[in-house]
Amino acid sequence: MKVIVIGCNHAGTWAAKTLRAVDPSATVVTYDRNDNISFLACGIALWVGGVVKDPKGLFYASPEGLKSEGIDVHMGHEVVKVDWANKKLTVKELATGKEFDDNYDKLILATGSWPVTPPIEGLMQAGTKYGLKEGIFFSKLFQQGQEIIDEIKRPEVKKVMVVGAGYIGVELIEAFKNHGKEVILMEAMPRVMANYFDKEITDEAEKRIRDAGIEVHLGETVKKFEGSVRVQKVVTDKGTYDVDMVVMSVGFRPNSELYKDYLETLPNGAIVVDTTMQTTRDPNVYAIGDCSTVYSRASEKQDYIALATNAVRMGIVAANNALGRHVEYCGTQGSNAICVFGYNMASTGWSEETAKKKGLKVKSNFFKDAERPEFMPTYEDVLVKIIYE
Repeated sequence: MKVIVIGCNHAGTWAAKTLRAVDPSATVVTYDRNDNISFLACGIALWVGGVVKDPKGLFYASPEGLKSEGIDVHMGHEVVKVDWANKKLTVKELATGKEFDDNYDKLILATGSWPVTPPIEGLMQAGTKYGLKEGIFFSKLFQQGQEIIDEIKRPEVKKVMVVGAGYIGVELIEAFKNHGKEVILMEAMPRVMANYFDKEITDEAEKRIRDAGIEVHLGETVKKFEGSVRVQKVVTDKGTYDVDMVVMSVGFRPNSELYKDYLETLPNGAIVVDTTMQTTRDPNVYAIGDCSTVYSRASEKQDYIALATNAVRMGIVAANNALGRHVEYCGTQGSNAICVFGYNMASTGWSEETAKKKGLKVKSNFFKDAERPEFMPTYEDVLVKIIYE
């Protein structure tokens, strides 16, 4: 049995390790465009903000470690084509441009996701590393985290804008504030973290953000980035802002180029799989991590919930099934947590707003109570919202 894993971050790493552990006789091969694996991108803001001092702690595996387990690891290699009918790959070695073929018995796709690049005038610039105008950054890869850190160390970078008030964007504004920067948070939706929490919860988060000195613009859409070479101004539907640096944080989309014309996908490009991670179109192909769907306990169907915790479990499940065992993924609630200027927030399942958008008839209970008895020397208020069908 030969199993090839395309993509080797969280999902791919755990798929490869599980393949080797379950069947030591199997041939396990991985291909990845990057030069590192297992980077915990959720820790970028803590690293940028100086909470995490050594970025080595944001990795839990290495290519060398996988090789020591008997896995055939190919970093800096891109799979450019798949011959699905003949179970064959065309692979390019990025350093040399050399191409070669490889074949598989089972294929596990873990191609991951990439930051959304909205069609905003002036955002893109030919010839740069990620195609972005100089001074504009993404926040996903280890290299991008290092580039952001290097940029904010420059004394001429005084005013930073973060576009997008999801988890990553909200964490980054605090990190930049820790460096003494003037920070602007720009969000097209009317609230911060609107996809995760209802207004009762985000009102307090927004108050904490503003009290920290962040300039907050909600319900405002970026229309243009200005600057001949480097970004200097951001133009929105409501105003123009001088900036020295911009971080785009408006979401992620699956890397779907390799399979979009063959496998069944959601509109965003996520591969539709069953609870064994097998694709609906090809029984020899499995999909895991940010490029695929996962069973949602809230919707009771396959959905797109891109979390590292899901990716790890999906990798383990796919590996077992690729080797002939029958293991099903029990599903996820999409549980998550964040700290915003000392305000700790957590959610699981759907917010009331999201549930209503999904067409559910829901009710909710919202209350505030002390975290522990009020006769204790210290206690804090806790806000709780329970949403039910």
